[in-house]
Amino acid sequence: MRFPNATASEQIRRIFYAVTPWESSYEKVDDVPDYLNEAVPVFIAAIAVEYLVAVLMGKRTLRFNDGASSLTAGLMSQLSKVMVLIAEFTLYVYVYENYRITALPWDSPWTWLLCFIVIDFTYYWFHRATHEVNFLWGAHQVHHSSEDYNLTTALRQSVVQNYTSWVFYFPLALVAPPSAFYVHHQLNTLYQFWIHTELIETLGPLEYILNTPSHHRVHHGRNPYCIDKNYAGTLIIWDRLFGTFQAEKEEKVVYGLVHPLESWNPIYIQFCHYKYMFETFWKMDGFRNKISFLVKGPGWVPGSPRLGNPEDIPAIEYPVVKFDKKLPLIKNVYVVIHSVVLSVAFQELAVKKLVLSVAHIWLVGGFIILTMTSLGFMFEHRSFAAPLETLRCLLFIVIDLVTSSKKYDLAVFPGNSLEITRIVYVISAFIWTIVTLKEQNETKEKTH
Repeated sequence: MRFPNATASEQIRRIFYAVTPWESSYEKVDDVPDYLNEAVPVFIAAIAVEYLVAVLMGKRTLRFNDGASSLTAGLMSQLSKVMVLIAEFTLYVYVYENYRITALPWDSPWTWLLCFIVIDFTYYWFHRATHEVNFLWGAHQVHHSSEDYNLTTALRQSVVQNYTSWVFYFPLALVAPPSAFYVHHQLNTLYQFWIHTELIETLGPLEYILNTPSHHRVHHGRNPYCIDKNYAGTLIIWDRLFGTFQAEKEEKVVYGLVHPLESWNPIYIQFCHYKYMFETFWKMDGFRNKISFLVKGPGWVPGSPRLGNPEDIPAIEYPVVKFDKKLPLIKNVYVVIHSVVLSVAFQELAVKKLVLSVAHIWLVGGFIILTMTSLGFMFEHRSFAAPLETLRCLLFIVIDLVTSSKKYDLAVFPGNSLEITRIVYVISAFIWTIVTLKEQNETKEKTH
């Protein structure tokens, strides 16, 4: 991984928005660091520390399958931006360059402060809309689909959401330079990483001003009192001003969707709500009801209030049973190994995206998506998981042989890591071929 733009101390401070205007103001967009990419080592370290502290405290806040599902969703979200574009930023630049009213000075502390406040204010309304408008909820529900609440949950993001959020931010593009927007948009996102934890109970007087783990736990809860509350990004004052604030109660917060997904399939997690919307839209009587179904709350039905009837929210059943199909230790180790290979490939793809062809990016991106999907099926114990994983490993070997014979560089494995990757895939293909043949024989014996 290459992170030349910041020291470890700076990376950590960015997560808490603890930076000054003088160290985070840039004249040109190209000079703005990729804060999110540079924070990856901090994310990994923080997740590890949270897990160890939770174990020492006797708490179980992270399950391997759920955590892996969250990391997969985060990787898919970032991959969509590499394969297509960062819509909210690209369109912001377009509006600024063609329709701006004035240009605020990029190096003024007042511009920095204005962008901090306006972007956080805008985020509140965008976030609120994703919960209160059904077709926007289709993307945002991905982030809420985890039944756990830990730092990996922060990384569980939608591949679609960035293609709708730009509409809320574009008014700022009439006056504020894109570099300032890019800085604060990233810092606002980074701040929300550390508040996804159960280990920090309260921050005292800061609870009145800042969004905190306590406030955000409520936001992720599916308890009736938690629904549609605490939309803040960095400042909780917006929720207090606009009547959506809810303090955490003694009642244990239960996380996840009102109707849990019960799946580790990354494609299903990303797009299941759109499938539900498509089917329901065509079944619903009347054009007016169809439009209302799209623009009102996810819980809306004909005859109900805009956000649905609160009494229709299912009560929490105790003891809470989570979707939790486990893998043997050896398969968990396998998933970790291939996830590391996957992460290396993605990091290289993100770094080299400007010098690679569109076809190259899409081929590598497609293989990454296939990998995440295949590993998801493995977590679900699907009958076709073994043959799919066999085909995936063989596909890599074939692609590598073809590209090597033509002296064509895969371009996503730095240094000697390609040799290690080849060994991993050859061994994996051999193992899964044996497993597949064994499972087929067992199936034949059962049918006879």
